[in-house]
Amino acid sequence: MQRILIWDLPTRLFHWTLASSFALAWLTSDGDQWRSIHVFLGYLMLGLVVFRLIWGFAGSHFSRFASFWFGPKEAIDYLKQVATGHAPRHVGHNPTGSLAIYILLAMAVVVGLTGILTLGGDEQQGIAAGWFSFSQIKWIKELHEAAAILMLVVVIGHITGVVVESVLHKENLARAMVTGVKMADPDTPKATARPWVAVLMLLAMLGFGGWWFAYAIDRQIDGQAWHIRLETGIGEEPHVKFVGKQLPDHKQWREECGSCHAVFYPALLPSRSWQKMMAEQDQHFGSDLGLDAATTEAILKFMVDNAAEKHAVEAAFKIEQSIPAWVTPLRITETPYWIRKHREIAASDWTNPMVMSKTNCAACHSDADVGTFEDGAMHIPKAPTAAATSPASRP
Repeated sequence: MQRILIWDLPTRLFHWTLASSFALAWLTSDGDQWRSIHVFLGYLMLGLVVFRLIWGFAGSHFSRFASFWFGPKEAIDYLKQVATGHAPRHVGHNPTGSLAIYILLAMAVVVGLTGILTLGGDEQQGIAAGWFSFSQIKWIKELHEAAAILMLVVVIGHITGVVVESVLHKENLARAMVTGVKMADPDTPKATARPWVAVLMLLAMLGFGGWWFAYAIDRQIDGQAWHIRLETGIGEEPHVKFVGKQLPDHKQWREECGSCHAVFYPALLPSRSWQKMMAEQDQHFGSDLGLDAATTEAILKFMVDNAAEKHAVEAAFKIEQSIPAWVTPLRITETPYWIRKHREIAASDWTNPMVMSKTNCAACHSDADVGTFEDGAMHIPKAPTAAATSPASRP
């Protein structure tokens, strides 16, 4: 028995990068502010799987699929041998471990692809944007979450197997996947390090990460952007702001409605609400809009054509679904979805001088003016400190 290089460097880099990517993706699955990182990790996992499929034929001996091509029966038999404490030692992957690897690769593909579809349907972002309606994507989103849970279960089983076999055969398998070296017979096929492949892998991952975040994050801090950051607090959050799709606009609607208050995009209420509001425009929250017939008709048509029933954005779909058919709300803040979505916001945030009102959507939603209300574009502002607002602190 002698020390022999079993795992080449690209295989080890793949193993630990995939493991850390899945762990971080799991940790960033909740919370809109981490969505950009979560999506990046999903794409990275898919890229790693593609590499592993290629490396399963081009890699060193024990990295090739041919060296650990065991069937389910062999995997079960090996588990029985482990239970009796007499399982044979494998220099490469054992039958049960090999099955776990194939399952993990398959689950990574399922999780990644359903994640892309979920992003496209639920957020209308990415290459799958517009492929499914918000109601259709519900099942794909549930599949994505279920696949992630199943993958976590397999990961836990895999780690358990590594620990058990390390104890059974008195060797540190985790360390072997770091160093690449194991004790083996002199005639055991030796791996070649392949450092240049690992370097190319690392450069590709760093390049993709740099492109992803540099492309999505606007780091420009000129005079105007600096003032925006001071006034709204937007720009300092550690996430990529997803830009929503462009929605139809209407000059008269924007001018008339925006002359008294912030414009509220029609997708935030059902068409019956806008019809009632325009029919009772002489009692518009204590004032008379005084619009002529032609202007009323044009604005009403725009609002009805882009009302919540059209499901143009996720917020529209969820608002419309939450309102009973017999209810005609006139305030967005009275819709069940709005109430549920904002129930955990602290009272101090509402009284923040930069917010002050529940109708000040733009204080937290940087895309409120265009009506998309993407989750990634939401950030509750914090009042700037005295030091931050002083002239000396500005560039």
